[in-house]
This record gives sequence, C-alpha cells and structure tokens, in this order.
Amino acid sequence: MPISDYYQGLRGKVGTELLMVPSVAAVIRNDEGKILLLRKGGGSWGLPAGALEPGETPSRAVRREVFEEAGLMVTPQHILGVFGGEKYIYVYENGDKVAYSIIVFSCSIVNGTPRSLDGEADEFRFFAEDGLPELSIPYPQSIFRSDSGSTVFE
Repeated sequence: MPISDYYQGLRGKVGTELLMVPSVAAVIRNDEGKILLLRKGGGSWGLPAGALEPGETPSRAVRREVFEEAGLMVTPQHILGVFGGEKYIYVYENGDKVAYSIIVFSCSIVNGTPRSLDGEADEFRFFAEDGLPELSIPYPQSIFRSDSGSTVFE
C-alpha cells in the first residue's frame, strides 16, 4: 500500500509539510549471504521498508512491510541499528517531506520469492555486501557487514 489511510489523513491536514514518521526497514540475506534490495519506479535502490501504523509493533510492521513490498514472509532476528536526524529527511517526487526515525532489522526468509504485492517495487535484486549500489536512504555501511555484531545508533 503506497500510503495508508492514517498518513493520508495527516497529509490532508498538513499538506506537503514535514512529518515525523516512525519506520522500519529490513536487511534480508539469501542463502549466499547477498542482501535483497528493491527499486521503485526505476529510481534508487532501497531496503524493504515503511511506516509503522497506529498500535502496530515495530516487529509486526517489518513483517507486514516486507510482505507487501517483496512478497516474502520473514522473521525479524535482531535490530541492526536505529537512525534518524537530518540525514533521514526525504522529499518525495510529489513534494511530501518526511523525517524518518528508522529501526533496521536483520530478517530471515521463512517463505516466498521476491515479487511486488502492493505494486510499489518494480525490480528486486540480491547484492553482495561489497557491491551495494547507492541507496535512497543513507544507512551506515556497517549494518550491511555480515561480521558486524553490534547495533548501530545514529
């Protein structure tokens, strides 16, 4: 779902002004250890990600978002990092401004093959951690290292 009724209602009140949006993202590896990225509308690559809905837990939100965007059932394993601030302000093509506070989870695939269920993503690809393209959100590279055992806060 591109924008939920909740966020659509907020946008109806504030227009394109900056909204603080609690969000989640998933680092998902295949059997070869490569990381799943998706591309929306031929733009930049990104992690499966999205906003929390009212009353939703972060772990439930990441499972829902990954299923909607990538058609995969996943299990969140642990938190890789929590990010926010100036670097995580994003302006969409329609002018909507958001300031993301993002919890990034490492997730394992339970079932499925990458495919778009909500129509947002048009391309899926697994990348080696040392060959990641530029991402739409500037996550620190340390969260993509398979040997990283610590949680990153920014």
